[in-house]
Amino acid sequence: MTAPVQHSMYIDGQFVSGQGDAWIEVINPATEAVIARIPDGTAAHARQAIAAAKRAQPGWEALPAIERAGWLRQIAQGIRERAAEIAALIVAEGGKVQELAEVEVAFTADYLDYMAEWARRYEGEILQSDRPGENILVFKRALGVTTGILPWNFPFFLIARKLAPALITGNTIVIKPSELTPGNAVAFAEIVHGIGLPAGVFNLVLGRGETVGQELAGNPDVAMVSMTGSVAAGEKIMTAAAKNITKVCLELGGKAPAIVMDDADLELAVKAIVDSRVINTGQVCNCAERVYVQRGIYDAFVARLASAMGAVQYGDPAERQDIAMGPLINAAARERVAAAVDGAVRDGATVLTGGTLPSGSGYFYPPTLLVDVRQEMRIMHDETFGPVLPVVAFDTLDEALAMANDSEYGLTSSLYTRDLTTAMRAINGLKFGETYVNRENFEAMQGFHAGWRKSGIGGADGRHGLNEYLQTQVVYLQS
Repeated sequence: MTAPVQHSMYIDGQFVSGQGDAWIEVINPATEAVIARIPDGTAAHARQAIAAAKRAQPGWEALPAIERAGWLRQIAQGIRERAAEIAALIVAEGGKVQELAEVEVAFTADYLDYMAEWARRYEGEILQSDRPGENILVFKRALGVTTGILPWNFPFFLIARKLAPALITGNTIVIKPSELTPGNAVAFAEIVHGIGLPAGVFNLVLGRGETVGQELAGNPDVAMVSMTGSVAAGEKIMTAAAKNITKVCLELGGKAPAIVMDDADLELAVKAIVDSRVINTGQVCNCAERVYVQRGIYDAFVARLASAMGAVQYGDPAERQDIAMGPLINAAARERVAAAVDGAVRDGATVLTGGTLPSGSGYFYPPTLLVDVRQEMRIMHDETFGPVLPVVAFDTLDEALAMANDSEYGLTSSLYTRDLTTAMRAINGLKFGETYVNRENFEAMQGFHAGWRKSGIGGADGRHGLNEYLQTQVVYLQS
């Protein structure tokens, strides 16, 4: 058996080992084997990284934006040169299927190139003054030191989603990856080091959220903390940031509704909903988590959906290419998903497909379809974050909209109809940051990924995501 890889942090342009014997093991969720270990980083490591980022920030901001863009493009090229290696790391650490891991790596490189294009495009304003001889100028300035706290479900892409807009606008950054999936972030640091990015501009601290993450959120030298994760984690980040009135940008949970009208293309709707449910084994915050089907097509739709969910293959993504799903991230995740299904069954739901824990190693859970579900059940309100799909019938669009909006979350939603008037009524009635019509739930880098209610504060991607990393200075210039 291959010995576990031992990773290091990256602080102020140097790779740094932990202190003492405090280590965290990294587990392959498909095999339950220990594949790596990382230092159990401390608040002191986080402070060291923040201090390095603070020292580097004025010089980095002083560079013309087009020069900062050049560094982003070099990182993107480095990623493409190591794409196969990084994809394999993502598969081993997170249980992601090979094809999706490859998409994540390619999308990350493209995202860096996309954000680099904003170097000549983000701008301030000149406003009309009420006074003779005065000019009012609006400048867009960097925030300073930013920090990024990452989840494990799209661990490599989320580095770029936080780093690219930060760096192009003149900020520096400290990243903490999930302790479950750190190896791909270390590979990112190796690329950064290899191109010679100025020391302190990018820093990587390994460790746990309750130690490293809390320092990255609560340190007074941090201008903004961006975190992707659970609502519970977001609450802790906001509490830590509050004492310094630090800006927060949070992408949290989701409970995305999918509404299927009786005039929908059933084949398209079934495929899009299944694709949106089983991607990354259902461990995506914008996945379709609950389905509302108009009563006139309910039986036909459920029959097709059951067939499609039952046909989804899963297994070890390092061993099989013919699968759509790998394992859940860890044993706790599998226990949580199984408990959610068991609870729904106790409440009166019926399992049409799946619902049974498979034997053998690995944290697998089968694609599961639930019917006889009622809106008041917890399965319709609590985020499952696994390959489980509950279905509820409705009569009118107004009824469907009321049930869809009956949620503490507000990240994504979807609708399937052939009628434009129906589509516009639903779009105007859905209280979610994103709505997908007749397609799967997957955002574009030029859009804006932002949730309502407990799904988050602020957002990412596109021009609006770039602006999260800027602050405004207004100058009243009297001549």
